[in-house]
Amino acid sequence: MVMQQSTLPSTIVRKSPACRHDTGRLMQEAAMLAPAVILLTVFLIVPFFLSFWTAMTNQPLVPRPTPVRFVWFNNFIRIFQDDLFWTALWNVSRFTFWIIPAQCGLAFATALLLHQKLPFRNLLRGMFFLPAITSMVVVCVIWGTLFQYPTGPFNQILGFISGGAIQPIDWLGDPEWAMFSLVVLSAWQAYGFQMIVYLAGLQGIPDELYDAAKIDGANAFRRFWHVTMPGLRPTHVFVLVITTIQAFKLYTQVAILTQGGPKSSTETVVHYMVRAGFEEQKMGYASAVSVILFVIVLIIALIQRQLLRRFDV
Repeated sequence: MVMQQSTLPSTIVRKSPACRHDTGRLMQEAAMLAPAVILLTVFLIVPFFLSFWTAMTNQPLVPRPTPVRFVWFNNFIRIFQDDLFWTALWNVSRFTFWIIPAQCGLAFATALLLHQKLPFRNLLRGMFFLPAITSMVVVCVIWGTLFQYPTGPFNQILGFISGGAIQPIDWLGDPEWAMFSLVVLSAWQAYGFQMIVYLAGLQGIPDELYDAAKIDGANAFRRFWHVTMPGLRPTHVFVLVITTIQAFKLYTQVAILTQGGPKSSTETVVHYMVRAGFEEQKMGYASAVSVILFVIVLIIALIQRQLLRRFDV
């Protein structure tokens, strides 16, 4: 029997230089992403799963002779049955609702002002950014003195302006004013970061767009609305999401100035979690609170992102 010899193709397909270039580029990109992926895995993903595992146990802060046992979802059930948790969640939601327009609006207005060609512009930028790099503990001590009742500087100024008609306000001791006072303090301390972000966004808008708008006869308001605002869409998204996350993490101001009072009017989720974990030594319970807070912030950030996409922002 004669075996039919298979014919080999006359040309052998080899990897083209473009394919080798694409492979090398992918490997280079993977190598550049590797440090960030490793850091996110070590400091974010792994701690989250460890927190979730701890939340399923009765782990105390200090080891005890009795062994740690799984309680499954009992910690989560107890949290949702605690009225103080819902009060803390409402308070931090109210704080977030107030701080976003106050802080972001102040940062945006300041960035627009400092983007102009002003004398000593760089010095002014540094001065306005200074509170953002000042320790929150120091800021709280200073503002605690300003809020002092009844002879603090704020009450003295109100009394002087009103001619004594306005009575001294217990800024931190009155449930009606305590959260508002924390909003004012926090907006002043942190708006410098958003200001820098907005300045970077403003500097990224090409001058040619403004020149073209001027040639078309657009006045200052139209240039702002049709050039500046669309150019800052990614910046608005970033600032909004970051401000929301930071607002839900409210803790230092509460721990130093109000300790959650008066009458739990400034109790926040993080303060509630820290007190459960370190004062009551319920580390499993505190871990469950942290997992719930993470999920809440993640859902809010995703909703914000989708809404901004829908409105083409």
